[in-house]
Order: sequence, then C-alpha cells, then structure tokens
Amino acid sequence: MTIEEWTPTLGAGPLLGIAAAAIALLLFLIMYLRMHAFPALVLVSVLTAFAAGIPANLVVSTATEGFGSTLATVALLVGLGAMLGRLVEMSGGAKVLADTLIGWFGEKRAPFALGVASLLFGFPIFFDAGLVVMLPVVFAVARRLGGSVLSYGLPVAGAFSVMHIYLPPHPGPVSAATFFEANVGLVMLLGLLVALPTWYVTSYLFGRWAGRRWQLPVPSLLGRADEEQEENPPRFVTVVLVLLLPMVLIFLNTGLDTLNRGGMLPEGTGETTWFQVLRVLGETPVALLITLIVATIVLGRARGTDKSVLEKTLEGALGPVCSVILVTGAGGMFGSVLRASGIGDALEDSLSDLGVPLILAGFLIAAVLRIAQGSATVALTTAAGLVSAGVAAADYNAVQLAAMVLAVGAGSVVASHVNDSGFWLVGRFFGMDVKTTLKTWTVLETLIGIMGFVIAWAIFAFAGTMG
Repeated sequence: MTIEEWTPTLGAGPLLGIAAAAIALLLFLIMYLRMHAFPALVLVSVLTAFAAGIPANLVVSTATEGFGSTLATVALLVGLGAMLGRLVEMSGGAKVLADTLIGWFGEKRAPFALGVASLLFGFPIFFDAGLVVMLPVVFAVARRLGGSVLSYGLPVAGAFSVMHIYLPPHPGPVSAATFFEANVGLVMLLGLLVALPTWYVTSYLFGRWAGRRWQLPVPSLLGRADEEQEENPPRFVTVVLVLLLPMVLIFLNTGLDTLNRGGMLPEGTGETTWFQVLRVLGETPVALLITLIVATIVLGRARGTDKSVLEKTLEGALGPVCSVILVTGAGGMFGSVLRASGIGDALEDSLSDLGVPLILAGFLIAAVLRIAQGSATVALTTAAGLVSAGVAAADYNAVQLAAMVLAVGAGSVVASHVNDSGFWLVGRFFGMDVKTTLKTWTVLETLIGIMGFVIAWAIFAFAGTMG
C-alpha cells in the first residue's frame, strides 16, 4: 500500500490538535532545548506521522518523500544561486551594484531602491529564485551602509512575496483565475493595485522598523571580495546583465505557459518542439545553471581569474549553504507529513459552508489551510476549488472575479511558520533564529495577507456598486 491508497481515519478536530501539538513540540525543542532545527524537524515529522495514524510501514517513506520533493528544487536552486552569488560578490560586482544604487538613490533610500528592483525582478521570477539572486546585492549594500541586514533584506523578500502571491504569471493567481474563470490580464492589473501599496506598508516600512528593532549582522554565506577585486571590479552594466539573464530565461517559461493557457497562441503550439525547449530553458534550475556558466566566463575567466581560483570560489559557496538546504528540506518534510495525514481534506469538508460572504470565505479557508499544512500553493488551489461553485453561481462581474482571485491569494500567504519551507529559507539566509523569524517574517507575511485582502475586498465592493 502507498500513502495515496491509505485513507485517513481522523477528523479535522483531532488532526488540528495533532498539528498544533507538533508545532508546539518543535518550537520547544528548538527554542528552549536548543536542539538544532534539522534533527528537530525530522523527529517531529516522524512523531506526527505516527500520531496522525499513518501506517508504520509508510511513515519513513512519507517523510523522505516530502524531504526529497523539497530538496529537488531547493538544493539545486540554493546551490546554484549561492555559487552565482559568490561569483558576483568575490568579483567585486556586488560592491559595484551597491555603490551605483546608493549613488542614484542616496543612502537613506537604499532599502527602497532594493525593494523596487526586487518588485521588477519578481514579476517573472519565483520567490525563492529571486531572493537567491538578490542576496549578494542586499549583503553588499548592508555592509556598505551598516545597520541590520533586516532593513535591507525584508523589503526585498517582501517584494518577491507580494509579486508571487498577487501577480500572474505566477502559478497561484493563474490557477485561481482558472477556477473562477477570471480574466488573467485584469487579475494582473488589479494585482498591481494590491501588491504595490501592500509591499510599501508591510515590507518596506515594516522592514525598516524591524531593522531598528533587531540588529543582525550581514551573514557570511557568500564570502567577501578582497581589496584587489574591489579595486578592479567588473562594469556595472555587465553585472546587471548577468543578474537579468535568469529573469529573462524564467520569463520564457512562465510567460509562454501563461500565453498558451490563455489561448493567445495558435492551437497545438504547446506541443511543438521549440515551445518545449524554450520552456525547459526557463525552468528555474536550468536558468540559474545557464546564468552561472555565463557569470563564470564574464566575471571570472574573461577578467583573467585563474581556473583554480574560480574552482575554489565556487566550491567555497556550497559549504555555508548546506545547513540552509537541509533545514529547508526538513521543513518541507514536516509540511508534507501534515498534508499526507489528511488534514487538508478534513478541513476542506468542515470549512465548505462557513455562512459568510464568498470573498471572506475564500480568504479564511486559504488562511486556515495555509496555517495547518504550510503550502501556500495547496492552500490557494484548495480554497479556490471549494468556493468556485459558489462563485460561478453568483454572477459576479469581471472585476469582482479578479478580486476573488486576489482575496484567496491573500489568505494563502498568511502566517508562514515552521511547517513552511520558505520560513526556514528566509530565516537561514538572513541569519535569524526561530524566535526572530516568527517575529519578523511570520508577521510580515501575515500583514501582506491581511492588507492585500482588505484592498481586494474594497475593489470587490466598489465593483459591485457599479453593476
């Protein structure tokens, strides 16, 4: 028997209790007993599987499957991204970008400039990939200006988050638009109305406050350029083009996929060889690999760097991020075990009729599912599926349908915590312990969801008065 063939026997109440107890145990182990997050997550995942009634012969395979599926993307992404980041840092490229940004916008506006750049990057590029690519610039600006790395890092991470949640061609809003038969172009337009002010308040302003509240040094994940490299850095345009390359390549994937799904390409285009090849080139690991190869040539060999030095530079990038990769994978394992326990299906049954307005129901269902099992994508698609029949029967206009998409997306981002692999990724990248990550990243994500929902509901209500 496989985990797909197993039928959960517990209802929503007991499963929620098990999930709450598992989270409490995990926080106790990490925050009070000072147990390392990696073995703590593995231990709690196994105990949770047993408590949820998963058959003993499926416990290990279920846990390792969740671990492996998370590592399948995270290990490649973080490993290649760390190599790229170290090349940009060690070549002096990060310092060039930092100096230029500060020269253009001034020292006081540097966090704002980093956030705006990340909003642009975040249009086609996914959250985790975008964050990895921007890390060397964030660290270089933080070193140059001083202060907590959170002042610069949270506006950047928040920018990628709001774009990932509210803007097509990211998979979440595209999937919800499909469920509700909403116009993707209108979702994109209204998504900008939601995302931009939400980012400014919840990520930029909150990030500046958090930077004053928690003084965290710049992590040493990507190393530092020596004086010789900083005195002979690559050109600003060269570094920018290198960092833009993954964005362009990834847009080949997301953009073509969106156009094809929307019927804007000739029928059968999705089956053609050229279409499939371009999509492969735009897959995040492939795009980062191509960018790394280009960066090795342009920032390394073309500038006379010895081959052995380049090899050592790239090798040195992997050691510091091993902990990030393993802890993030274990976080994915924990979330996967919760999903396999049947908590999503049980909650789906119990939340299907809340007796509240549909737009609020969509938000609440997505939020509860997100908190319970960690995955924003699962929360969003499940919530959209649950309320789609009601939406279809409600005869909403095009603007209201787009607002429904944004409202459900807002719920799916609420309360990123220990069962979300992204929680561990952000916390480890910025050198935060669990308590600080809960007080910063979890709060930031919750604010993004709440403010985004309020704006989406206002758009929905206004569109309703227009008929």
